[in-house]
Amino acid sequence: MTTRLTAQCWQQLWQALRNDDAPDVHFIGEQRLPSAFPVTELAATSMALAMQAAAALTGNPARQRVDMRLASRWFQHSFQPVNRSAPSLWDAFAGDYAAANGWIRLHTNAPHHRAAMENVLGTHASRADLAQAVSRWDKTALEQAVIDAGGCAAEMRSVEAWRQHPQGQSVRHEPLIAQSVQPQAAAPGWALPGLRPLQGVRVLDLTRIIAGPVATRFLAGLGADVLRLDPPGWQEPTLEEEVTLGKRCARLDLKSAAGRQIFAQLLGQADILIHGYRADALSALGYDTEARQKLSPGLIDVSLNAWGWTGPWRNRRGFDSLVQMGCGIAETGSQWQHSEKPVPLPVQALDHATGYLMAAAALEGMRLRLQNGTGFSARLSLARTACLLTDNPYPEAMQPKRLVSAQPHDNNVETEINAWGIGLRLKPPVELPGTPLVWSASASPLGSARAAWRD
Repeated sequence: MTTRLTAQCWQQLWQALRNDDAPDVHFIGEQRLPSAFPVTELAATSMALAMQAAAALTGNPARQRVDMRLASRWFQHSFQPVNRSAPSLWDAFAGDYAAANGWIRLHTNAPHHRAAMENVLGTHASRADLAQAVSRWDKTALEQAVIDAGGCAAEMRSVEAWRQHPQGQSVRHEPLIAQSVQPQAAAPGWALPGLRPLQGVRVLDLTRIIAGPVATRFLAGLGADVLRLDPPGWQEPTLEEEVTLGKRCARLDLKSAAGRQIFAQLLGQADILIHGYRADALSALGYDTEARQKLSPGLIDVSLNAWGWTGPWRNRRGFDSLVQMGCGIAETGSQWQHSEKPVPLPVQALDHATGYLMAAAALEGMRLRLQNGTGFSARLSLARTACLLTDNPYPEAMQPKRLVSAQPHDNNVETEINAWGIGLRLKPPVELPGTPLVWSASASPLGSARAAWRD
């Protein structure tokens, strides 16, 4: 059921991508995720945007159908193991803590981020002990101390406080999808078959955690050859089965001479690069936008940042849960629930939505390259996506119902067998006649493939 809020969100996203009237999409379903913000509407429309970009690329005139309830569930998780327990999503010390003058969130999932937090707050035997240490700090001072130590933290701010913050003011002036044309290049040899439009298209994936991997998972579902590269030692045990669907995963050290040589060869043969490094990180390694285009003329180059591409925090580490705390989403949720504690979104919607916007940008870049013979780059951020929600909260009278999680008997799931065992994968919530989302391989462990393209 296409409500006014859904139609408004859909038009906003389409204009951010194409700046014209949005195509007609059939949104069905009424059940919404419980939140002060239109999370289900964002889920359905962001996924629709990626699929509609595929339709525009191939010239498919069919009307797309989107199941809003199923889209919401994809924002929770698309995979559920059935012969073992699902891994814990959070480190034992990650979470929200009461400081002396408000709340702060510590993100400690990565070992080096936990070590940075412990350098500031000390090593503690339990969360209760850590909470005691946090309670003695000013929240702003602790946020900065953890950041200075190389860690990840965010104090809880209101929407209004974020809008007055230098970074909040800066990111609001950025486009949702900042697009730019790159130099001319030879015409690509993409066949773009309707059933598998990205067959033969090579996607180099330099992303981790959720947003970027969601983008490349979607492209893999359209037939792309996605090669994910992770540095030696990097692990994501809580997310591998969720986000590596349809991909090959290899390891490569971009700081070594041998790794850089292999990377240059891989990038030179890539059609699309999706990366989630902080603003200046690739440039510091010698791979700025100009260098990437020289290595791969005509490259479709899509990048993600947490806090935005301008402003004092452009190089600050960040994750979905931290952005929700910093930009006012968690504080608004606490007011909506009449809670003394932060109340984040029921899912990591900033990550998932931005991932689908990145996929849409990559597909739009392909369309423009075919049309104009040029390269293409796009920049997106979690903080800019958050503005979509904070600018459009639910009207006070709306009371979203709680969403029911997937069950083994659910007819919207299919059995998947992968390297870990057996599980259930949700069916895609977007349907475009003639162009299905189909993944040719199950999820695979990080580092399980060679850093090379298929022949």
